[in-house]
Amino acid sequence: MAFPPQFLDEIRTRLSVSTVVGRRVKLIRRGREFVGLSPFTNEKSPSFTINDDKGFYHCFSSGEHGDIFTFVMKTQNLSFPEAVERLAEEAGLEMPRQTPQEATDAAQGARGREAVDAACTLYEQALRAPEGRRALEYLKGRGLTDETIKRFRLGYAPGGNVVKTRFLARGVTEDILLETRLVSPGKDGRESFDFFRDRVMFPIFDLRNRPVAFGGRVLGETAGEGPQTNTGAPSRAGPKYLNSPDTPLFHKGQILYGMALARTAAAEKREIIVAEGYMDVIALAQAGFTHAVAPLGTAMTESQIELLWRMAPEPTLCFDGDKAGRAAALRAAERALPLLKPGLSLRFAILPAGKDPDDICRREGPDGMAQVLADAAPLSDVVWRQVLSEHRWDTPERRAGLEKAVLAKAGLIADETVQAQYRRLFRDRLFELFRSAGSPQGTRARGRGANRSGASAPGRDYRRPPPPLQPAPVRRIARDTTAAQRTRERILLATLLNHPGLRDHVEERLGALSLADSRLDSLRQIALMHIAQNPELDFEALRAHLSNLGFTEELGNLLNSDTYVHARFARPAASMDEATAGWDHTFTLCQRADLVADLKRAETELAENTSDETMAAHKALHALVYPASDDDGDEPGHSKR
Repeated sequence: MAFPPQFLDEIRTRLSVSTVVGRRVKLIRRGREFVGLSPFTNEKSPSFTINDDKGFYHCFSSGEHGDIFTFVMKTQNLSFPEAVERLAEEAGLEMPRQTPQEATDAAQGARGREAVDAACTLYEQALRAPEGRRALEYLKGRGLTDETIKRFRLGYAPGGNVVKTRFLARGVTEDILLETRLVSPGKDGRESFDFFRDRVMFPIFDLRNRPVAFGGRVLGETAGEGPQTNTGAPSRAGPKYLNSPDTPLFHKGQILYGMALARTAAAEKREIIVAEGYMDVIALAQAGFTHAVAPLGTAMTESQIELLWRMAPEPTLCFDGDKAGRAAALRAAERALPLLKPGLSLRFAILPAGKDPDDICRREGPDGMAQVLADAAPLSDVVWRQVLSEHRWDTPERRAGLEKAVLAKAGLIADETVQAQYRRLFRDRLFELFRSAGSPQGTRARGRGANRSGASAPGRDYRRPPPPLQPAPVRRIARDTTAAQRTRERILLATLLNHPGLRDHVEERLGALSLADSRLDSLRQIALMHIAQNPELDFEALRAHLSNLGFTEELGNLLNSDTYVHARFARPAASMDEATAGWDHTFTLCQRADLVADLKRAETELAENTSDETMAAHKALHALVYPASDDDGDEPGHSKR
């Protein structure tokens, strides 16, 4: 909703910037300003300043700047309306209502929230009462501590109609109980009854840490055998877990279990883990992974993915290694593709078969779980592996089919910049795959049953696709990392930085290049992305943006006389025509250097192992390095033999 400017100004008047920021940052007054360590970066000397008179903060180390609303949004991962609502509550102001109907809905919603919160308290108390002994033993048997049980407000729903009876006696109307689904309507003329009975209770909280719904796990030997009847006894045909249906307070596709507790840790770490269920999130949190959440019994939705990206640029989805877990990973990957934006993606950690995060945390400790997360694969790998598992590539027609299928996946991405990067990545991998498969060794291997890299795999039926989410290494040519090649790479990057207008001319080639220096390679990717988003960008603005991202040292090493002495066309004063011609020539040298390095390795292999395969590989590389147009194969700078 749109907020009246007077309302926002009143919040600013009642809450100073230093008051709001001071809850998270230790501030020291210096004259009319306050200073402190930046909450956005790790620093030892304070560069974060606050001016209450002007109503803003500024962080010199990260470039962040804003008012109290911006600060709450940045540090607590809230949307603007959520930040306004939270600060208005702190300021003692009632949120503005636009219409009488909205006021009525708000009052009804408040009564529903009160009822759900009261039910949550009732379940917590019941867990510690004699009737909750079995439920408490179950939680303790799963290794949960009292602190963890309290933190997640776990509880027990007694049998019978305890909630309905007590709440009606307190004056809560039945329509509120039915609307929040604390009570289910009776069928065939029977009376309504408690929705949750004789279950371990997992409250579900909204982003403001208010309970809005529940998940309940049935107890005893009947777990997993069925839902409950009106008498409270389990039937024989239902789920182990029973979740609240959608209500005015709760929409399962727009919220994640554990989100309220995870968001602060996620903001600090810039990471978030998505597990499959309640106990996974709780076990991860108890093991120190407090930035874990889970969907609520359904596949990941677009809203949930967008919610995750508000907290971390690349959430890690952690799925069980069984068939259902792999299928869930693929569904999430498919759903995420159209939503991808520059800098926003997903990673996938597939657990060993038969294990969940709870198992790994208890048996292998936090280090074991950390290793699983560190080995997570990027979304692009998951998509590539899946398409590869569904296609063969032993004929030209099948190769064309594989190429069409994998590029169709890239075509699902709405953002043009990200789609272009996926197309380049997949074309590069197809080139490597087909080149490897096209060798005599690869051809014979496919006759016996080849793996995805073209290597021999005795005993395997090639017609069967490989497991979709197993590692699928792509052979990459080892790059020439000599001093001369590194200089060429620096020249390519420096020329683009000084002449951002080159982007359209060089994007595809520079985007497919992987620089030897990892920091420069990161700079390359970010520069291309930023120029694509800002076509009219000039050199000074680009350099300022990259400096703010921490690349000041790299820029200083790139844009200096050491680079320009080798390439005058890279200088800012050079014309666009000079820069274009110089860049093209340097890129050609880079490509040739890689091929020459490959040829040298092929010559060594041929000398050590003379066979049809090594001979064919050497011949193919020699033809690429010294094509017929090069004066019958003479290397530049050498006289004819």
